[in-house]
Amino acid sequence: MDLHFSRQNGELDAIIDDLIGRVGVYHPGIVREMIISALKAGQENDYLADLKLMRTTMKEMRYTNKIFGPYRDRKKVTIFGSARTQSDEPIYRKCVAFSRMLAERGYMAITGGGGGIMQAGNEGAGAENSFAVNIRLPFEQETNPVMEKSKNVIVYKYFFNRKVAFLKEAQAVALFPGGFGTLDEAMETLTLIQTGKNPPIPLVLIDDDEGEYWEKILEFMKDILLRKGLISGEDFSLFSITRDPAEAVRIIDDFYRVYHSMRFVRNTLAIRLNHPLTPEEIDTLSHEFGEIIEPGSRLEQRDALPEEKDQPDIMHLPRLTFEFNHFSYGLLKAFIRRINSFYIKESFPGSLGGG
Repeated sequence: MDLHFSRQNGELDAIIDDLIGRVGVYHPGIVREMIISALKAGQENDYLADLKLMRTTMKEMRYTNKIFGPYRDRKKVTIFGSARTQSDEPIYRKCVAFSRMLAERGYMAITGGGGGIMQAGNEGAGAENSFAVNIRLPFEQETNPVMEKSKNVIVYKYFFNRKVAFLKEAQAVALFPGGFGTLDEAMETLTLIQTGKNPPIPLVLIDDDEGEYWEKILEFMKDILLRKGLISGEDFSLFSITRDPAEAVRIIDDFYRVYHSMRFVRNTLAIRLNHPLTPEEIDTLSHEFGEIIEPGSRLEQRDALPEEKDQPDIMHLPRLTFEFNHFSYGLLKAFIRRINSFYIKESFPGSLGGG
């Protein structure tokens, strides 16, 4: 039997509708397509390993949403770094201080759940403000003692599901020195933000006191990647480097002063704001960042678009809308920082820093 996502399946459509009705689900149209996808996979693929991969991926992502769902209203910061860092090392203590300051600001920490920097991130934030997103490995990756009794622990079979959770749930990413895994996460995050596959978020590289890790990598980026034309100058807007954990927290906090979030509605980019901008501020943005706005489009402040009604909790926020060129994501990050520069300190008591 040929299966179709449109309603051309005859009696089977009625059976699926009845099943969905009996169980009771949110967004039945989406669930129907997931059921059809599973049936089509079973028809098309007789290779058991492929079906197992699809099954496990679905199960792991379902459980991810279940664990994170109750905390959707709290901002979270994913922390990466070496599992081999010892608790008596200065960089470990720096990470503890950083995550403690995050928790004091109301953020939650997401780590890989293992030892080293991961444990430091959970230790500083506390188990009640943490998630452990772990992976089954033959070494280095038992759940750390801070999180071993927490309900906010997920143990993945597949790295790619774990990677999705790290970024899907995070409003910022902080990277401490680490090995291949840390570099992998750094480059993947940069790539996803650079290509627009992940919304702009603060990406903070926190170095040791001597600047012997991220600052050296920055030199490589400038001396090799930029000089050879493999990246552009605006790509350096995608991340920040600091040796100071307090400054790292301030960078994250500042990013959400005025900016709230963004969403594409067809060709229109809607940037949600925590408070409206003045006409003069909008004129300044249009003048300074005209190159990211498609010809024929213009920057406007307005209410939510009708297509955004599926996010009722933020419908009240003002929006800046325009057609984005889908290329200059480094400049888009700079555009957001410029929005945040129109920050009235009195409107945000207790914020770290000014700027």
